[in-house]
Amino acid sequence: METLASHAILLPIDNIDTDRIIPARFLITTKTEGLGRHFFSDWMHGSNALTDARILVVGHNFGCGSSREHAVWALADFGIEAVVSTGFADIFHANALRNGLVPVVVGPDDHEKLVSELEAAPEQQVVIDFETRRLSCGSIEAGFTAAVGSVKAEDRGTPGGEELDALLQQADRIDRHEAARPPRVDTTAGGR
Repeated sequence: METLASHAILLPIDNIDTDRIIPARFLITTKTEGLGRHFFSDWMHGSNALTDARILVVGHNFGCGSSREHAVWALADFGIEAVVSTGFADIFHANALRNGLVPVVVGPDDHEKLVSELEAAPEQQVVIDFETRRLSCGSIEAGFTAAVGSVKAEDRGTPGGEELDALLQQADRIDRHEAARPPRVDTTAGGR
């Protein structure tokens, strides 16, 4: 994907946690399909949010709270391809990249201008050019940072496969470390 042009859902609130993105009561599956219908269900229920939006514009520290990957799955299943913020929680950021959702980081001044543009005309499109790292909307154009080019989990084999491969490459070191540790004490054995 070189360019993404879409309407945006505007939710410029700081510290939106993963339980707001998808409430815990919907975490009854390990499948990604169908979670989009629960995306922001407590906030957007019955709203007329732009359902064709592929971009979400949010406040600072988006995705904080628990590390639930379901939050990213819900956004992606809803159709969101990029989230624009001034900063993301670390685990959410990593989960987003692993699942093909692009976290776009803009500076605070550019974010404020983008929010103003979208508040004034919510139907206008946001254009994200990943090649030049430029975002435009109405009268603004801003640079951004994003780790683009990450591979979706389903395209690289086993989910978490890269992390597992890295650990397996360290198997000899791990075995040496474990061998040097004192034996474990069975704390479940009887006695006081």
